[in-house]
Amino acid sequence: MEKWLTGLSPAELKAVAAEVGLKPFAARQMADWLYKKRVSDIAAMTNLSLAARERLVEAGYVVGRIEPTEVQVSVDGTKKYLFPTLGGRSIEAVYIPDGDRATLCVSSQAGCKMGCRFCMTGRQGFQHHLTAGEIMNQVLAIPESERLTNIVFMGMGEPMDNLDAVLRAVDILTAEWGLGWSPTRITVSTVGVIPAMERLLRETKVHLAVSLHDPFDEERRELMPVQNRYPIREVVAALRKFDFAHQRRLSFEYIVFDGVNDSPRHVEGLARLLKGLDCRINLIRFHAIPDSPLNGVSPERMRWINGALNAAGITTTTRASRGEDIFAACGLLSTLAEK
Repeated sequence: MEKWLTGLSPAELKAVAAEVGLKPFAARQMADWLYKKRVSDIAAMTNLSLAARERLVEAGYVVGRIEPTEVQVSVDGTKKYLFPTLGGRSIEAVYIPDGDRATLCVSSQAGCKMGCRFCMTGRQGFQHHLTAGEIMNQVLAIPESERLTNIVFMGMGEPMDNLDAVLRAVDILTAEWGLGWSPTRITVSTVGVIPAMERLLRETKVHLAVSLHDPFDEERRELMPVQNRYPIREVVAALRKFDFAHQRRLSFEYIVFDGVNDSPRHVEGLARLLKGLDCRINLIRFHAIPDSPLNGVSPERMRWINGALNAAGITTTTRASRGEDIFAACGLLSTLAEK
């Protein structure tokens, strides 16, 4: 079975070097080839001797690269890439160009076990976790790789449910030996898995986005089963322990559903829930999914909610929908049909 080098840290690459009889400094050379020069073949690591490269190959090592098997292009320029996984499934990643900004929305799992009622990935169910190498592969294998300015962990899966691999990927993205990005270029989302969320906030400086969608316990439970385990009030209480005033940003994602969470009562509930917390709300238009009783609201209603929340003292923006025509917008990622 092939053993991937992509996804490994310098310490792990040092162990690989020792395994095949290389000096410890070869680990830094390999990291440079993998993450800075972004090679896709061990043969390209030309400051390693030919014999050393041959020993790596004989030991079963590969760079670790899976090219996308399909790309769909939206009328707005958004691209959705389909990747096979090492577990025999498929995932999707979404490239979103916007002026000088180029964002990649990456997946952390094949499928998802959280079962949110408004999400196509949740309907798909859970298949398996991605490795850190597979997460990084989405970043490194697309043609636009070197143009990327931002990464959001908002694709398929719940990042907190595969936190070890997500933390490895964040380390590679931000470390001097990796891509060397500022953590402020990275946002990780969660439905509110408290212990893992707290660990992410302790161990990284990335931005956090929390899926909220309703401030009231019983109503949120109808939309998001995770409410049974981690009620939103407990999630917010946990977040109050952390500092979001300096560099790091906390946002709450709020998909607006007609007649469900779009009333003055919900605006008041959000204002009470988030009072005194340094955060913002991103309003998201609901993108209809098959056989769902949920519906979106009119543009006028979206504007009213935006204005009402800002008037209540919560900085609120409305996220522009991108890639809806290719099912790349929020909540629409799914490889169920492809399977």
